[in-house]
Amino acid sequence: MFSPSPARRVVGALRLLAATVLTVALVFQIVEKTVNNDMIAGQYFSYFTILTTILGIGVLGWGGVLALTRPVDPVGFTAARMSVLTYAVVTAIVYNALLRGIPDEGFVVSTWPGEIMHVWIPIYFLLDWLLAPGRPALGWTALRIVVIFPLVWIAFTLLRGALDGWYPYPFLEPSTGWLSVIAYVLGIAAFIVGLASLAIAYSRLRRARVVA
Repeated sequence: MFSPSPARRVVGALRLLAATVLTVALVFQIVEKTVNNDMIAGQYFSYFTILTTILGIGVLGWGGVLALTRPVDPVGFTAARMSVLTYAVVTAIVYNALLRGIPDEGFVVSTWPGEIMHVWIPIYFLLDWLLAPGRPALGWTALRIVVIFPLVWIAFTLLRGALDGWYPYPFLEPSTGWLSVIAYVLGIAAFIVGLASLAIAYSRLRRARVVA
């Protein structure tokens, strides 16, 4: 019967704790907005941050179980974990550089769930990638996986915005000029690919070693 190493036990417990904290933050925000008649589900669940949060909960929970049951994470999971890492880091940087301080319209939500989603969990994802044992090396083909979700999201967002006039982030508003929108989209896409490339390179440099 497999018994995880002490380091893998710690990693598993931390991932499950992070998944729980992120779930609590998301549920609290949903309940708070709903109680105060500020929840428009079709818009709320269209934000890149919220979708990344949901993906993050799944990856952290899955990763916690894997760390407690296997000596090395599967390659497929590691590719998913790397993808969510890049989304979380990009979300944190975009939020703190472009969106922090913009006044909320209508009900003003509590700030701590947003801080967890936009600051602390992205930091945890980064530290987990850099320090957690049991990560296999990824091939460069994993870059194909990273770009799927952002491409689908941006296509959906722009199509929806063209139909109903609502955009989740100010820098996607066509009123700022399509050249500006395209520049932001390409810049963020390049940043995601760049971060993913660094994460893959690190995984190949510091791959898991299993001791029999």
